[in-house]
Amino acid sequence: MHNTVAPSVEKATEQVATHCPYCALQCGMLLSGPRDQVTVEGNEHFPVNNGSLCVKGWNAAELLNHPDRLRTPLLRDAQGGLVPASWEDALAHVAAAIQATQQRYGRDAVGVFGSGSLTNEKAYLLGKFARVALGTSHIDYNGRYCMSSAAAASQAAFGLDRGLPFPLEDISHAEVILLIGSNIAETMPPLMQYFEAQRQNGGKLIVIDPRASVTTRAAHLHLRLTPGSDAALAHGLLHILVREGLIDKAYIAERTEGFEQVKGRVALYWPELVERATGVPEALFTQAAHLLGRARSAMILTARGSEQQSQGVSNTLAYINVALALGLPGRIYSGFGSITGQGNGQGGREHGQKADQLPGYRKISDPGARQHIAEVWEIDESELPGPGKSAYELLEGLGQEGGVRTLLVVGSNIVVSSPNALHIQERLKALDCLVVSDFFLSETAQLADVVLPSAQWAEEEGTMTNLEGRVIRRRRAFTPPPEVKTDVEMLCQLAELLGKGRYFAYGEPRQVFEELGRASARGSADYAGMSYEKIEARNGVFWPCPGEEHFGTPRLFQQTFHTPSGRARFHPVRHQSPAEVPDEEYPLYLTTGRVLAQYQSGTQTRRVARLRELAPAPFVEIHPTTARHYGLVQGARARLTTRRGSICGTVKITSDIREDTLFVPFHWGGKDAVNRLTNPVLDSTSRMPEFKVCAVRIERASASSKT
Repeated sequence: MHNTVAPSVEKATEQVATHCPYCALQCGMLLSGPRDQVTVEGNEHFPVNNGSLCVKGWNAAELLNHPDRLRTPLLRDAQGGLVPASWEDALAHVAAAIQATQQRYGRDAVGVFGSGSLTNEKAYLLGKFARVALGTSHIDYNGRYCMSSAAAASQAAFGLDRGLPFPLEDISHAEVILLIGSNIAETMPPLMQYFEAQRQNGGKLIVIDPRASVTTRAAHLHLRLTPGSDAALAHGLLHILVREGLIDKAYIAERTEGFEQVKGRVALYWPELVERATGVPEALFTQAAHLLGRARSAMILTARGSEQQSQGVSNTLAYINVALALGLPGRIYSGFGSITGQGNGQGGREHGQKADQLPGYRKISDPGARQHIAEVWEIDESELPGPGKSAYELLEGLGQEGGVRTLLVVGSNIVVSSPNALHIQERLKALDCLVVSDFFLSETAQLADVVLPSAQWAEEEGTMTNLEGRVIRRRRAFTPPPEVKTDVEMLCQLAELLGKGRYFAYGEPRQVFEELGRASARGSADYAGMSYEKIEARNGVFWPCPGEEHFGTPRLFQQTFHTPSGRARFHPVRHQSPAEVPDEEYPLYLTTGRVLAQYQSGTQTRRVARLRELAPAPFVEIHPTTARHYGLVQGARARLTTRRGSICGTVKITSDIREDTLFVPFHWGGKDAVNRLTNPVLDSTSRMPEFKVCAVRIERASASSKT
């Protein structure tokens, strides 16, 4: 199925400084040597990781010359197989499918699904391609499954969404940190150096998580809450802070609005009620509130545990309320932030991949934003489509009346990463045409009509924006294999075939970035003053950077917030139960997450020998008491069933998990994909699915079980 052309043994002409292809830390690394024996070193001069890498980063280069790598386009033949094809034939097939679909069903019958792993240049170009070359409103990306709840909450409270509004180095100096729903010691190990420095400086770490983890073991306090009870716990913390007089009244009066409504709301959350709702002993969260309230500097950091819920925005706003009541945002070594997960999860949501946004983090429904972008793109404003559907809603409508009939997927494995994954698989099969651009034949690519081989991270130029809002330079160390193209090249050539080539006449990614700067100018995420040279010279530039003489903005909100009044907004949110709670038929909670040696849908990491050795297969964590109740033993096979389906996993008995909760990592596809079980109910604001909590039952798997 793959091209048999001999792999290149090209050598990097010099040691090349670039960045890890995985998480939002974007750790600096140095590459040298031949492609089939690349030497990877941590870059000690890059201030984010200071030379350290996790096991994924140390082994990232193994994928550049991997035998599974896609090295030629593939077309599905009359017998149903995927066979090698030329780029000319593959792109002609895609262009014909797009034109036929739009002639029959209209412009919105073609959709685009992007990725938080794309460079800023590719994310920007993909959004432009959807709106200019296709004229469709239907574009969204897998970042909807990652940062959308935190983004919506930050926009509502601060008028701006940058995951961390301060540099990572500030973490080391915070007296107290409250970390919610993140196991960073496994998901982002190099980040732990800042928390270790904080501890050495006498600081305290409080972690809120249903599981005990490597991260919680480094904490001063661990609040092991019931899944889905985050807002209640946040309200309980604020109740105590108000009652004990530990809030910053001067800050609230001078820099915020809406506190009195929130004060009235949390007055109802007596500690006894909060203990019943969350399962966290009153003494523990009272101690946490006192630590926060008496600290000279403090940070509150949320992550996917509290955000990937149908109440994700409310949960995040509830924790923001605590931060504002303490006067943290805008203070040195203090603040509220959300830990971005995907490699370019920050930049990927700033420049047009989201259904409702234009470059610069502008709203597509805003007349002024539309006019500005239309002028940069040299089109009439009326040609810009309006807002489209969010990720899951787009996928749920595939192949149906009024839905997308031809879909272009760039860098995302949606069959594994989407909730209710079996249903999404069926929707993909209902398409007239599915086109996938990727490095490997992922579970999603296996369903495609056309597969386009894409250049990997070390084979392309571009920029990424890490979790601090630091824009960094991704430098090319190797040229792509002969029949592999970058996504920038692919999109430009496809636009030419669709008669829109004049809008996509770029000779190199630098030109795309320069246009991105013009498009983002005066927007919330302003890159106008950045250049490749400035980014390299300064080891990254923090946005906003509005002009050539500006050096970026490492710390936000020191003087004002980006709201019309310049004040941050409190929000009197309500705690509500998850969409599913345990009952007689499904008596336990199911929650999902990550492990150290795998990443996202596993398309890349499951192909690395060392990472397979460390994490070969999915498992289900279960408390010893719960395991005894169901007759389960260590290493046995168990069947998990929710209202959406069943999977099997290997039992891992541990007291790290609550007695009422099961945990399964989500990095595996096929019959082992836990997202076959997860609930697709959406947050009403962010449209985030409820990945982190649903009702499940567990039983011993029969010996004849095939799932």
